[in-house]
Amino acid sequence: MCSSDGRPRDARPPRYDDPWFDALASGWGESDVTVAPDTAPPAAADVYLEVQRSAAFQEVRSRYRRFALPTAAAFLTWYVAYVVTATTAPGLMARPVAGAVNIAMLAGLGQFLTTFLLTWAYTRHARLRRDRAALELRWDTQELTRGTKGGMA
Repeated sequence: MCSSDGRPRDARPPRYDDPWFDALASGWGESDVTVAPDTAPPAAADVYLEVQRSAAFQEVRSRYRRFALPTAAAFLTWYVAYVVTATTAPGLMARPVAGAVNIAMLAGLGQFLTTFLLTWAYTRHARLRRDRAALELRWDTQELTRGTKGGMA
């Protein structure tokens, strides 16, 4: 392989005695003494599968599904009802409510209002019922993968 100026590129592996090699990821500021573990660290894929099978992860996913699926179904039903009513009952949708405001305009604004309310409800639900547990899972996963490929030794 050649470099950008046409010279042959070295096929040598990088020098690990370079003090600046991967300085940020090498545990800068930590002690230089490392203790070799008795067993090899688990592979990252095994760690993630273990976390995925854990009760804590299943609880976080369950909380998400219990909120997101019914909410999405309700909003989709409300949207389809609005579109179907607008196409099949134009007389109903054109009925005036106050001045130039008719039922179709109120229902359309209701779609926007519903979107903002669902966004607020989703973020509140995530903050109160899932974020703390998900953060704990993230920390646990980082601790488990610390000795694996890509993690700090």
